[in-house]
Amino acid sequence: MKNQKYHIPVLLEETINGLNIKSDGIYVDVTFGGGGHSKEILKKIKTGKLISFDRDVDAKENADVISAGNNGDKFIFIQSNFYYIENFLRYYGYNKVNGIIADLGVSSHQFDTQSRGFSYRLGGKLDMRMNKKSTRKASDIINNYSEKELTEVMKNFGEIRNPYRIVKKICKLRTNKKIEYIEQFNEIIMPLLPKNREYKFLSKIYQALRIETNQELDMLKSLLLKMSKILKPKGRIAILTYHSLEDRLVKNFIKSGNFSGRLDKDIYGNFETDFKQINKRVIIPTAEEIKNNKRARSAKLRIAEKQ
Repeated sequence: MKNQKYHIPVLLEETINGLNIKSDGIYVDVTFGGGGHSKEILKKIKTGKLISFDRDVDAKENADVISAGNNGDKFIFIQSNFYYIENFLRYYGYNKVNGIIADLGVSSHQFDTQSRGFSYRLGGKLDMRMNKKSTRKASDIINNYSEKELTEVMKNFGEIRNPYRIVKKICKLRTNKKIEYIEQFNEIIMPLLPKNREYKFLSKIYQALRIETNQELDMLKSLLLKMSKILKPKGRIAILTYHSLEDRLVKNFIKSGNFSGRLDKDIYGNFETDFKQINKRVIIPTAEEIKNNKRARSAKLRIAEKQ
């Protein structure tokens, strides 16, 4: 099966155990990818149902293998963004579910496929679309955003404090020739990056462009807000994040029901939250897992239960 090349699921055992799966439950995997987490869920449900989402057309090959096998009767794959999760659940006759899993990382397949344009190492076109049908590419952001807009992207999504020199050079050079290729982009910005830390800063810049290209944080906020509505009481969420921007949003939302982390009180002075934290401390991969899968090193898992 292609999915072992596609992506190695991170914190697999911890994630599945955290969902506390019921054999007759309804579960949703909003980031199907290679199907690693979905396959483990299917092993634990008998009369229940798993509904998996992925907007990446390449993921459908992995879903087709599951659909053609013994699990086809309890598995539904939806090739769409999880933004529309409520509409699809209603379409299939489900209003509430027992658990939701989200693995927010970019798959190994996407990183390692040159034509996808996610990695500064491989070269090729600056694409970075998780949905290949989307019209906006990373190169569109680089070439069309104003200097102010591009600066905000670098600061907010790459957490780069002073991106001004980089942005000014990009804006100056793009007037003569469009910046469409990774090699071309790297050549422009590399001389401006801190010595001996070039690749750390390159990672931050590429992260910022990827987040903006795919509107990742807006999608995550939308998902978190919808989870409260579609989870049954005692239903659980398991969310894997890979950088501090995502993790902060998830942590604050679980704690307080909002993205700032501010706790609101009811009329009796009690704090109001929809979720109870299952793991008080964030779960991270072991040294052994990181050794076997280097892309697991930044992963953080948070599990919560609907009250």
